[in-house]
Amino acid sequence: MLYMNLLTSGKLHSYLAEVDKQAEDMFLRLVKEYADRQDVTEQLKKDNPYEWIGRMNNIQACVREVVGTELIYT
Repeated sequence: MLYMNLLTSGKLHSYLAEVDKQAEDMFLRLVKEYADRQDVTEQLKKDNPYEWIGRMNNIQACVREVVGTELIYT
């Protein structure tokens, strides 16, 4: 119903752009928060880049799931 209303009123594009912006902002904020909580720092990146990559990939995967659940699929 929402889709049809937005489509017929010509507001679908602006609505989707706003949701995309909110999702991107939420993703960046949560990645920083998770990394801070798990002590994934620039020092770790310098000392052990492979561990940093693995941990950051895990954080990003978790955050993608949160953003999808909280913002995209609701």
